Amino acid sequence: MKPAVYTTGPVTGHSAGGGTAAVAGLACELVTDERAFAGLAADWGRLYGRCATATPFQSHAWLHSWWLSYGRRGRLRLLLVRDGGDLVAAAPLTAVRRPVPAWVPLGGAISDYGDVLVDDERAERAVAGLTEGLAAAARTALIDFREVRPGGAVERVYDRWHGPRRRVDDSVCLELPAVPMDELVGRLPSAKAQRVRAKRRKLTALGVERRAVGPEEVDGALRRLLELHQLQWQGRKVTGEHLRPRFHEHLVRSVGPMVRSGDAVVTEFRLDGDVVAVDLTLLSRRLAGGYLYGAHPGLRERKADVAVMLLDACAEHTRDGGRAALSLLRGNEPYKHHWRPDPVVNQRLLLARRRTAPLLSAALCDVAARRRGKELLLRWEQRKERDGGGRS
Repeated sequence: MKPAVYTTGPVTGHSAGGGTAAVAGLACELVTDERAFAGLAADWGRLYGRCATATPFQSHAWLHSWWLSYGRRGRLRLLLVRDGGDLVAAAPLTAVRRPVPAWVPLGGAISDYGDVLVDDERAERAVAGLTEGLAAAARTALIDFREVRPGGAVERVYDRWHGPRRRVDDSVCLELPAVPMDELVGRLPSAKAQRVRAKRRKLTALGVERRAVGPEEVDGALRRLLELHQLQWQGRKVTGEHLRPRFHEHLVRSVGPMVRSGDAVVTEFRLDGDVVAVDLTLLSRRLAGGYLYGAHPGLRERKADVAVMLLDACAEHTRDGGRAALSLLRGNEPYKHHWRPDPVVNQRLLLARRRTAPLLSAALCDVAARRRGKELLLRWEQRKERDGGGRS
């Protein structure tokens, strides 16, 4: 049975604003079958390597594995742009129906950044082709790019879009400069820096050893990571998705190829010969980001500072490759602020045609309602905490 790959031919036809547009020499394909998606690994990898703004969440290994764990049958929407035989742009999307009919990035809630891929050497034509292809393909659906890191490739699509469009804030990521650990410590106030240095000496005195595992060891190391992650959060509030089999399967399936390609590194920490912590750091040309870790509760009992241990290991991966940022990824947790990071706000880019403008309005109403709900919940929790404190 032939995979569902629909070729739209040369990029010509109606633009997002209702006029006509043409990008000579380019052709678009809309891929809707996961077997065809699997077969794109080589082409996708070459394009990924030519897109400086790409993050590991746009790698083929991550996205295809995510689809196998989370994708819904019949909803895959990969918009590809080719120049001759070369893949020069790709928008990895999936169709959703709620709160409005829309195309959203693959990767979902477990991915910290969403984006498209664009060949930097042919960026102007590739972006033009991708913009026109998206406008033609998503006829009755809103295009909703979530969690776009500032400077992401899809911003160029947004800038070219002729139809209704809106940009709103999405999640906050916290970022540090990509410098060695000694320099990160040097950014702290004097007293706090002294405490961190003492904690690093404590880790050395305990005999904590670390090593990056090879590709052939990744599966076992990740299973240990997930075991430790569950153990460390036992009895406390934890991200429920991290405990589900589909997430485990996705992580084990995707990270091995990413380690082989240099898009990830898995680090084991040993104490007295036992693996007491495992960290997964994702790497791209512009950033390194600590994605997930597991640590045995016994480390804290022995006065080992896990946060210092992990950041020290993550900072090691910024020495090479010209990376500009060490990302603490999404989340505005208080412990991250101990390192004086810079807040970087992801963007949500909403693109519509004239006929789908009502969907854009509905999506914006949903955004406003959710934001208001979060504000009310936060106020309720703060009030509850104050009232509880007054009674104790």
